[in-house]
Amino acid sequence: MNAYIQRVIDETKKKNPNEPEFLQTVEEVLSSLSPVIDAHPEYEKACLLERMVEPERTVEFRVTWMDDNGQYHVNRGYRVQYNAALGPYKGGLRFDPSVNLSIVKFLGFEQVYKDALTGLPIGGAKGGCDFDPRGKSDAEVMRFCQAFMTELYRHIGQDIDCPAGDLGCGGREIGYLYGQYRRLVGAAEFGAVSGKAVCTGGSILRPEATGFGAVYYLCEVLKHDGEEIKGKRIAMSGYGNVGWGIMKKAAELGAKVVYFAGPDGYIHDPDGVDTEEKLNYILEMRAKDPMHCQPYAEKFGCEFVAGKKCWGVKDVDIYMPAATQNDVNLDWAKKIAESGVKYYIEVANMPTTNEALEFLKEQKHIIVAPSKAVNAGGVSVSELEMAQNAERLYWTAEEVDAKLKGIMKNIYASSVEVAERYGLGYDLVAGANIAGFQKVADAMMAQGIF
Repeated sequence: MNAYIQRVIDETKKKNPNEPEFLQTVEEVLSSLSPVIDAHPEYEKACLLERMVEPERTVEFRVTWMDDNGQYHVNRGYRVQYNAALGPYKGGLRFDPSVNLSIVKFLGFEQVYKDALTGLPIGGAKGGCDFDPRGKSDAEVMRFCQAFMTELYRHIGQDIDCPAGDLGCGGREIGYLYGQYRRLVGAAEFGAVSGKAVCTGGSILRPEATGFGAVYYLCEVLKHDGEEIKGKRIAMSGYGNVGWGIMKKAAELGAKVVYFAGPDGYIHDPDGVDTEEKLNYILEMRAKDPMHCQPYAEKFGCEFVAGKKCWGVKDVDIYMPAATQNDVNLDWAKKIAESGVKYYIEVANMPTTNEALEFLKEQKHIIVAPSKAVNAGGVSVSELEMAQNAERLYWTAEEVDAKLKGIMKNIYASSVEVAERYGLGYDLVAGANIAGFQKVADAMMAQGIF
């Protein structure tokens, strides 16, 4: 590894000893950059990497809200505005008990390079709160969102920072957040928040966008090998908006998701999640109880394996971890390698631990695609929503889908081109890291040191 990169990684570890998720993603990204850093010694003189690993701004705030029984609760909110060299900060809000500064920083750091890969004029940020919307009434969620936005609104705006949804922050939450923002600023500033309902300027395909984009990226990977997605069988984790989008687009293109996992275990449906009835039932199931997928097996008469993950099953062509970070550790990676499956397509943010990712990349029979490229469809459509709002336009589902497909093809092509240019061969992980990094680096160098 380049000595400059190693020094920055070591210094970052010393400064952030209690932030394991953040350190994991910094090491994963920077360790891929040796060829480009070797080619640009001026980056060290300009302290480029030191500036990149430090957020431009970190905001923490108290969120006080009242439940339906009149009891007050206090949560902690975050917004990490990481890098705006390419445009306004852009990134989601995560509402989940697991949210802490380390997780928000890792998500924000990843977001910088993911957003750069899209080729759109957006920087990277992330935010969230350790609030759990599960089991809360609509009124409780509304009061929480209003309290959260009352603290956040002064740090965002359509030309400053445009938050979107993420885990635990869906269309309902975004609607409440935007409503409070509009009341506070006294203007219909549609571009300040994305993921809104279509009736308030939202994009018609935003809920499905990340899943659709992941499948479009997968199609490019398959095309490289002279294959097509039709007839392929997929195993994945997750069945939220992202997983549901993968299921829907895969079915449209003739593939099948035959395994999917949730918190309580995994489903094996040999016929695949490929009918409107099954797709609609998943929406209904997760709305009632997002922690259990077993009802799907009971409804459609298929296998449910409690308390297990589906990594290692052999009767599939593709694995797509699409649930949460660190879903696949080294033990699971070894089972994946033993299964003989050729394609490992990351979808969730950092779903694979660093040691598991390195192990999978070393397996000559497995092609690994990184999440920062594969799941960029969501933020791409969020930026398209911002563009719609700025120009007071409305794009049909077909128009948005076509734009999304083009963006994902370009992300894949740029990753392949950069990896080949630096002599790395067909390395999609390194290619995505370098392609995203180079766009941000060029912008930062052009803007001077501050």
